[in-house]
Amino acid sequence: MFFGLIAAGKSSLAAAWAQQSGFVWLNSDRVRKDLAGLPPRASRLESVDQGIYSQEFTRRTYDALLEQGAGEIRASRSVVLDASYQSMAERQRVRDLAGRLGVRVCFILCVCPESEMERRMAERARDPLAVSDGRWEIYLRQKERFEAPTELSTAELITINTEQPVTELLPLLKKRIEVLTCTLECMS
Repeated sequence: MFFGLIAAGKSSLAAAWAQQSGFVWLNSDRVRKDLAGLPPRASRLESVDQGIYSQEFTRRTYDALLEQGAGEIRASRSVVLDASYQSMAERQRVRDLAGRLGVRVCFILCVCPESEMERRMAERARDPLAVSDGRWEIYLRQKERFEAPTELSTAELITINTEQPVTELLPLLKKRIEVLTCTLECMS
């Protein structure tokens, strides 16, 4: 599960990881727009907590993301979940689902300097192919709400700085996941 603040690079890394690993990539921006009956690249520049970004619609989005993920796992396919997962409660829902389905979950927190996030948001605003509607004012609100993943153990969590190109991050992430998997296997 890839998570973090807007423009932290989670979707780029999650999509690349899923493709490289042969996993199904489930992205909250795409699920949200699908639920709203919108094409993925339709821009919705709504205010914070309004429209398809309201708390109620966000709940529907995260419910659908978990439901789709569970369906893929039940079909014996590995899944990458890609969303902000700002709260401990949301992350716990992923842990609970993994427990019910008897699968391991690896939490990958994507971080980078705020200046890089701002640059990425500005670039995305000019990109007609962008799916995310994340903007600076939404980032600021998200930053206020984001709960540090203190509930996750070092055997569950990888934090990765996404400043480097994805092509450089993928081998680094692979190694860190291998170390984490080895740690988990040694513990059981």
